[in-house]
Amino acid sequence: MLNVPSQSFPAPSSQQRVASGGRSKVPLKQGRSLMDWIRLTKSGKDLTGLKGRLIEVTEEELKKHNKKDDCWICIRGLVYNVSPYMEYHPGGEDELMKAAGSDGTDLFDQVHRWVNYESMLKECLVGRMAIKPAVPKDYREEKKVVNGMLPKSQVTDALAKEGPRSPSYDWFQTDSLVTIVIYTKQKDINLDSVIVDHQDDSFRAEIIIKDYSYIIHLGLSHEIQEDLSVRVVENVGKIEIVLKKKENTSWKRLGHPLENHDSLVPKKGLHYRKCQLISKEGVTHDTKLFCLMLPPSTHLQVPIGQHVYLKLPITGTEIVKPYTPVSDFLLSEVKEPVILNNKYIYFLIKIYPAGLFTPELDHLQIGDFVSVSNPEGNFKISQFQELEDLILLAAGTGFTPMVKILTYALTNIPSLRKVKLMFFNKTEDDIIWRSQLEKLAFKDKRFDVEFVVSAPTSEWNGKRGHISPALLSEFLKRSLDKSKVLVCICGPTPFTEQGIRWQHNNPFK
Repeated sequence: MLNVPSQSFPAPSSQQRVASGGRSKVPLKQGRSLMDWIRLTKSGKDLTGLKGRLIEVTEEELKKHNKKDDCWICIRGLVYNVSPYMEYHPGGEDELMKAAGSDGTDLFDQVHRWVNYESMLKECLVGRMAIKPAVPKDYREEKKVVNGMLPKSQVTDALAKEGPRSPSYDWFQTDSLVTIVIYTKQKDINLDSVIVDHQDDSFRAEIIIKDYSYIIHLGLSHEIQEDLSVRVVENVGKIEIVLKKKENTSWKRLGHPLENHDSLVPKKGLHYRKCQLISKEGVTHDTKLFCLMLPPSTHLQVPIGQHVYLKLPITGTEIVKPYTPVSDFLLSEVKEPVILNNKYIYFLIKIYPAGLFTPELDHLQIGDFVSVSNPEGNFKISQFQELEDLILLAAGTGFTPMVKILTYALTNIPSLRKVKLMFFNKTEDDIIWRSQLEKLAFKDKRFDVEFVVSAPTSEWNGKRGHISPALLSEFLKRSLDKSKVLVCICGPTPFTEQGIRWQHNNPFK
């Protein structure tokens, strides 16, 4: 059996996506970069065509603006004239035109809901959608029942609305503690499924249940200390969040409800918290290891194969980029701080001197803050069950999501016989963590690593060239004839396309 991860590893919109089926970037014309767009929005030019007026837009009016040079799109009730943005959109004009003259919220959420469109398009804001007149309650269409059955369309609607059983919560207290207990009614809940943030008096807990989020969101009635703890009883799906009171007084109520409190909602939007930069270390000539510390009152663990978004304000606009955290497994040669898995997040990030985001990130001083989102991604750890051979194909910083996978496999999979990493880079100096990987291969005989360089020096004795069927077939072989294999591929789109093509024709099938 050969498993190849879906195109959502780490995610269709991620810069490190695994397959070519996701959204592809379109080459932009000279002078049409993100920085050029920001300059245009700051120039004072009228980008809406309404000379600064904001209007109320009816559905009929929105439908009229459906051409490339006159394109309005509605996102979450706000209408934008995106015609000026057409040539600056990395996904190309065709992607924007799919929502021309209509509500593009669902399309936006599918492709890049992490983008801070309010900031990016604020100078293109036309106005707000007009509110439809409320339908009187006694004017509802009655459900027609034929022979005791709902019509097919109504059955489909009912099934579409069905999600997981809604969790519930309770709370109790002692003189010094408050414990919030959440009953998820799910058996596969773990610590990765729980995200807790406490800022000022706002307490927010989000429980990830498949494609839904159960949210507890309260303005607490009393002050609590910074540190909190989370415990999960996995076999019954019970979660306990323990808060420490600042004063040993009895609470008459837990707090007052805030947005989406005690509700099970489809996963939409991203919640951010500010994380402090603790250290940054050079790894290669253009790659650095950033260590960020979560706030004291945050519980967040990024699952294997998932990523988060980093957000920074750049020239008055909030810019967001996706990155996959790495584990501390290969950090033996990295200096302090002392690693505490539940409080620190590490990122290996390539700095592009001509880029917009990474130079700004690199210019941050120790102690500065970066906003970090909730995790995203569809990689399933269940793929590791009874796994015998793990094959990792990585190019450049496509290596980053492989680190946690490598860590987990070597330490948690009893059935594992072999892990093979083929790591492609342009030059020898580009190889991330080469010495650590070589030491790991020496220490653990289950692990083999092969470095492939496309622009080697005369002293290079290893493999040369780009990804090819010949290279892959030579190195990537089963440990046994019928062993269970998982292949993970991550790198630029041409690289992943080659890897997927090889998989379809490889001798494992």
